[in-house]
Amino acid sequence: MLKTVTFAICHFSVAFSVAWLLTGSLGIASLLALVEPLVNTVAYYFHEKAWDGIRARRQRAPHHASAGRHGFSHAH
Repeated sequence: MLKTVTFAICHFSVAFSVAWLLTGSLGIASLLALVEPLVNTVAYYFHEKAWDGIRARRQRAPHHASAGRHGFSHAH
């Protein structure tokens, strides 16, 4: 849990610093530092769902022993 808290502090600090340097506004920097991690969390959820679908399709795909690394057979 400590690692999660320190990462959250680090993330907030970076987001705040970048926003403040770009805008010069403490209000906008504070708002962005609070909103960005929330939006990022939602985006990450959908990213994981997409990868779950990719993994599921890969597990259902037939595997051929004679196929090469990328599913292509190579003959000389």
